[in-house]
Amino acid sequence: MKHSSVLFSLLVFCVVLAAGALRVHGQRGANPEAQARQKQQLELEGATPKLQITEEVLPLTIPGHTIGETEGVSRNSKGHLFVYSRTGTGGSSRGGTAAELFEFDENLKFVKLWGPGNYAASFAHAVRVDKYDNVWMVDEGSNMIVKFDPNGMVRMVLGRKPEAIDYLEKYVERGEKDTEHYPVGNVGTFNRQTDVAWDAQDNIFVADGYNNSRVVKLAKDGTWIKAVGTRGSGPNQFNTVHGIAVDAQQGLVYVADRGNFRIQVYDTDLNFNKTITGIGAPWSLQVTSKYIYSGDGTGKIYQLDRNTGKLIGWAQTSLGRGQSGCLIHSLHAQSDNILYKGSCSQWDVEKITIK
Repeated sequence: MKHSSVLFSLLVFCVVLAAGALRVHGQRGANPEAQARQKQQLELEGATPKLQITEEVLPLTIPGHTIGETEGVSRNSKGHLFVYSRTGTGGSSRGGTAAELFEFDENLKFVKLWGPGNYAASFAHAVRVDKYDNVWMVDEGSNMIVKFDPNGMVRMVLGRKPEAIDYLEKYVERGEKDTEHYPVGNVGTFNRQTDVAWDAQDNIFVADGYNNSRVVKLAKDGTWIKAVGTRGSGPNQFNTVHGIAVDAQQGLVYVADRGNFRIQVYDTDLNFNKTITGIGAPWSLQVTSKYIYSGDGTGKIYQLDRNTGKLIGWAQTSLGRGQSGCLIHSLHAQSDNILYKGSCSQWDVEKITIK
């Protein structure tokens, strides 16, 4: 009798959960604004040339290990590939080694793990390599960015991981509620930051991020200069700042405002310049000598004219392998027509060549 009661309760719970999921799905599908936006995007793509591409899944293997979710991808001047992945043995966010940073040589042979046992390697989001071959690890879970020199030595740490004891004391012992979901960020700290880029003077620009809704500028030595943005959909507002890229020659900062389905463009003093739309939901941005590339989690890549921001071509990637979401999480541009793509859901890195 006791077992029957437990099973009945479990069945009721599942039915309620399923009904709730259906309601949410129905609301999402019936959202007139979302439907109109999707229709407009498809019409734009229908009127825009489709790029011819080849996709190559790179044979990346790690002895005795699995590569996991390939959140971040980047390359250095020697052609070595860096992958920041959610794969470590720690597992939970803010746990040790829950994320790991791998290096592969120009022949795609595994070289080493960077920063083993890294306190900041908690929940991988991005990796970027600057023009000096320094490797920057952007960790969403620890709220930290770590700069390694080309030899793997830590040279700068930005932000700081929240103390586990503070969390336990506040929310478990005292039972406080977290009512400030999208706070206005503080100087010197981040809150689920997502990406990093640099201008010609080596100033640092941080996309910050999921909880904070802003762009931060720091000097090359890490000194805090300026922050712009709050949560919302208006001017100088963001809804999930998911990526950032800097056109160092033109002095423009491109910000992936994913939840608002737009790219917001600033000068390097973080003064607003313009808005770019028609690129779906931008997850990752890259600037080349000719183009701006924007990647959507659906696997679509949008090619924009670097000077005008106008959409000139697009391509569908990553289909046919059982997934439909988070097909693009990060992009790295090797050149005008060669991109590398990391994803959450496919556990691989693709080399995409645009013909």
